[in-house]
Amino acid sequence: MSTNKRICIIGAGVSGLPATKWAVQYGVEPTVFEAQSQLGGLWNYKEEETEFSTVMKQTVINTSKEMSAYSDFVPDAEDANFMHHTKLWKYLDRYADTFDLKKYIRFNHRVTNVERASDYARTGRWLVSYTDNNGIDHQQTFDFVLVCVGHHATPNMPKPWPGQDKWNGRMIHSHSYKKPTGYDDKNVLVVGIGNSAVDVACELSRIAKQVTISTRRGAWVVGKHIEKGYPMDMFLNTRMNSMIKWLSFDYYNKLCEEKFTNFFDQDEYGLRPKHKLLAQHPTITDELHNKIGCGTVILKGDIKRFTENGVIFEDGSFTEVDEVVCCTGFTFDFPFLDSGKLVPVVDNKVELYKKMFPLNSADKNTIAIVGLFQPIGSIVAPAEMNCRVFYEQALGNVKLPPKKDMIKDIKNANEKMFKRYTNVPRHTIQVDYVEYMDELANLIGCKPPLTKLFFTDYTLWKALFFGPDVPYAYRLVGPHAWPKAREVILDVEERRIKAIRKRETPNNPLKKAESVKKDSTSPAWLTAGAVVALAAGAKLYQAGVFDNVGQLWKHHA
Repeated sequence: MSTNKRICIIGAGVSGLPATKWAVQYGVEPTVFEAQSQLGGLWNYKEEETEFSTVMKQTVINTSKEMSAYSDFVPDAEDANFMHHTKLWKYLDRYADTFDLKKYIRFNHRVTNVERASDYARTGRWLVSYTDNNGIDHQQTFDFVLVCVGHHATPNMPKPWPGQDKWNGRMIHSHSYKKPTGYDDKNVLVVGIGNSAVDVACELSRIAKQVTISTRRGAWVVGKHIEKGYPMDMFLNTRMNSMIKWLSFDYYNKLCEEKFTNFFDQDEYGLRPKHKLLAQHPTITDELHNKIGCGTVILKGDIKRFTENGVIFEDGSFTEVDEVVCCTGFTFDFPFLDSGKLVPVVDNKVELYKKMFPLNSADKNTIAIVGLFQPIGSIVAPAEMNCRVFYEQALGNVKLPPKKDMIKDIKNANEKMFKRYTNVPRHTIQVDYVEYMDELANLIGCKPPLTKLFFTDYTLWKALFFGPDVPYAYRLVGPHAWPKAREVILDVEERRIKAIRKRETPNNPLKKAESVKKDSTSPAWLTAGAVVALAAGAKLYQAGVFDNVGQLWKHHA
């Protein structure tokens, strides 16, 4: 049903596509301005270097397909659990085709400014200035605006090191790195130890003479998979783990450190930082420890200075360096939003209610930012949830709190994150996946009703509590509930196994998955008892009881 409302959506990537789909579903007419010639944003790979950030040619996503899906668009069972970027782009393209979204997208159109319309005080409308694909400038008024441009905007280059001006090599940012061409038999230094850094280092180690990684702090390195090849993010982002974390963060951190780092010793490999695992966004790679073990990648500390042909590190050691790739992240800002005044960014920090709503427009809440956060997990589902929250409140179905309460909420959220995470730019927009999804779901009434399901649908309850917090869980109830949600939730494990098992084996994993899905005979009281025991254990750990018992045992031993 049409509302006669119109929305400007800036960007047709991972966030812009659901913004468009949900606009249509809510009866709002979307106009999507995409500066590039294709949809996909970061996942629209291009060989040539442009102002737009893209993935590298060999990039494989670090989050599993089920956790990287839209809430009513299930990935193909045959698709890999961790898709190559070309497969993810095809998923996005299929999503756009399935919901007929491309007709709303104006490709090669660039928004240059968004400001309050002359009747804003009465209507909350926005005046959007843009340049079309012929270079002609236009202005158009919209009822709503959603900004879906991501946060990989401007490459963050380190400040020059002493002696760098005398060094004879070449230095680039990972923004400019696409593939390893031209690095044969070179001595390469990779600065940083985030996901891009280890991807670049591991790829170059196959053809370079030597690859060295420079890191100031080190990092907790975890694989895409845990024991038996189960996806790490599907294990990590469950309601059970969320409960343990809430009961005792230290206990949960200890469990994660033991679970994710048992493949190799992080101390022996020189990786372990001073802070806890969950005080930093972990680095995800299945290769780095093997490369270090083979000697094709060497890990070093911070750079002290450059020489004509290499680098001297803080420990005094010297390494010859021909090429440097700086994997030092990105900064973001919004110069096109009222000339940067609507959403001011200071030191990569921005104040948005629920990571969405600018305080400077809290009088109307007719504009929002989508996808400006960094979860330990996929950005896809939370970005879609941003869109659902926006349309629910924009059309008057839910009401946001007054500005003073928004400020208080932002302050509390920031204090919580800054207390937990190391003080680096990448952590300024950090969120916890399950908690953030539930926080948004509570606003619009689509959080899965676990208490009710425990008594009425125990099979589904088990999948929701112990299994991964998949996007489909937020379509069970609430606005625009999806009739297929229960079915696709219970089929998650079957699709995961189909993605990897391409031949018959004596123990057929598909049959195992099917039996688990259909088995609802486990007594609910037994599960409840186990959960209570786990909660009690977490609280006892938090109180230091186990430490006291351990010390007593050592004393009497």
